[in-house]
Amino acid sequence: MFSITVRDHMMVAHSFRGAVFGPAQRLHGATFVVDATFRRPVLDDDGIVVDIGLATQQLGEVLGELNYRNLDDEPAFEGVNTSTEFLARLIADRLAERLYEGALGENARGISAIVVTLHESHVAWASYERSL
Repeated sequence: MFSITVRDHMMVAHSFRGAVFGPAQRLHGATFVVDATFRRPVLDDDGIVVDIGLATQQLGEVLGELNYRNLDDEPAFEGVNTSTEFLARLIADRLAERLYEGALGENARGISAIVVTLHESHVAWASYERSL
């Protein structure tokens, strides 16, 4: 399996419901380093997994929809704990939508999986992998 990973970051504010979250139940900020990995079993006709420039651009656009926002104020997230795990899946799903729309190039249709990892710090992170 071949893969490439591109990286960006985002800053959000949010709060959680539930005693398991302790002080994070209050509004707080989070800065995430975000890695998006694209996997495929066979390289395309150009000998690549995906155009790194397009992958970087699309990740940046997806994160731009979330960056510098209070997620508690976003109607799409009403009643949802926007945990690191939840956000990893959301970003992977949005990248997959863009791939299906052709935003990553026609050859990207050979990608078999996208993995998104959100690094909360140097010691904690969460990932979501989705097959395509």
